[in-house]
Order: sequence, then C-alpha cells, then structure tokens
Amino acid sequence: MAENHATATDKPVPYSTGDSKITDATIAEMRELMARYPQAQSALLPMLHLVQSVEGRVTPEGIEICADLLGLTGAEVSAVATFYTMYKRRPVGDYHVGVCTNTLCAVMGGDLIFDRLKQHLDVGNDETTEDGKITLEHLECNAACDYAPVMMVNWEFFDDMTPESATKLVDDLREGNEVKSPRGATICTWREAERVLAGFTDGRADEGPTGGKATLAGLRLARERNWTAPGGSSNADAQKED
Repeated sequence: MAENHATATDKPVPYSTGDSKITDATIAEMRELMARYPQAQSALLPMLHLVQSVEGRVTPEGIEICADLLGLTGAEVSAVATFYTMYKRRPVGDYHVGVCTNTLCAVMGGDLIFDRLKQHLDVGNDETTEDGKITLEHLECNAACDYAPVMMVNWEFFDDMTPESATKLVDDLREGNEVKSPRGATICTWREAERVLAGFTDGRADEGPTGGKATLAGLRLARERNWTAPGGSSNADAQKED
C-alpha cells in the first residue's frame, strides 16, 4: 500500500489537515516533472497542478512537498500558488464552471448567465454546490471574444452561451450525462483535467477541432481574396535602398 507523506522529508506541516492523499507515487511523478526541465524549479507550476489532481486543491502538504523537492521555502511556493487563479486553496467540485464576465462577454450576456447560474445552483462566486458537483466562478477574458458569451468547464470552451443553455449544461453535469464541448472535447472531471495540465497525457489531445469557424474567419477571407502578408525580405530590401 502506498505510503502517505507529510512532506518529502517528513517534516511537520503548518496548518496540516492530516488527511493528505499525496503518496510515494505522487512524489515520484513530481520528480519526473522536475527532470523535464533544465532548471528543476521550472517544474513548480505543473507540480502544483499535480497536487490539485490528487488533493482537489493546493494543500499545505502539497506546498511543503513542492518546496522540499525544489529547494524553496513554503512561502515562495505559496507566493506562486496564490498569484495564479487556476490554483485553488479551497476544494473544487467535480466540475469547475467558469463564466466570462469581462467586457464583451458581459455585454453579450455573460452577466445574465452568471446571475442565472448563481440562482439556479444556489451558490455565490467561487463556491461549490452542496453535492460537490459544481464550483462556479466568474472569469476574466478567456481570449475567445469571437464566441461571446463564453463559458468554460474544466478549462474546455463552451461558445455562444445563453442563460438557458448554461442551465442545461450544469444540470447535465450534475446528473452525470456525457457532455462535450462544442469544440469536440468530452468533459472529464476537474481532477482529471488538472493531471493533464500537470503534463500527463490522457490520450485525447486531438479530440475535437483545432479552431472554429469564427476564429478562422479572417484566414478564410484572406484565402478567398488572395491576400498575403508582406514578406520580411521585401521590407529589409526597402530599408537597404533608403
């Protein structure tokens, strides 16, 4: 049976809950991530995702183990974990549902979607439903304004959403129905997605299209009209003539 660890060196952990799920196997995978980089400390971000895939959040134990392995202090690891919003200090549900409420998505209905879901799920921002299924969060720009308003489930895009389609989406997730992103990917659990973000493939990298019609509209128009970008060599030649 795999042994649980307080830290990589078994030192006491401040604020420990005493129920860490990090095992020898997890620590071995952290070392594997470290070996992928010329500087081991570069592995901190994927290591934190791996912690979340095991613990459901970034725990005190996860912070201290990362610090021990990388030769950092717990404060240095905490500074990183609290800087990036993808790292969570509270448990996340099976499905992290993010609603973009930045300018364009808000104007196109993102605020209405977020308000509807808060009421429908009976949760506030960054809160989890009582059944542990859904964690709801308003997100800043997802860089998908051509599909506004946009939502994400475990970081997979859902485009051109409405309050009605958003409600059906979360209901399907809670009922255990298979859900696919409009871009093709089948939705997995949040912990499974975090493992992929840590750098461990699930074999589904090519599932779904690489770009939708709206994203590729400019390229399609350029091809229809035979537009091309200026060549670098011609610009250089012009400068030489000057």
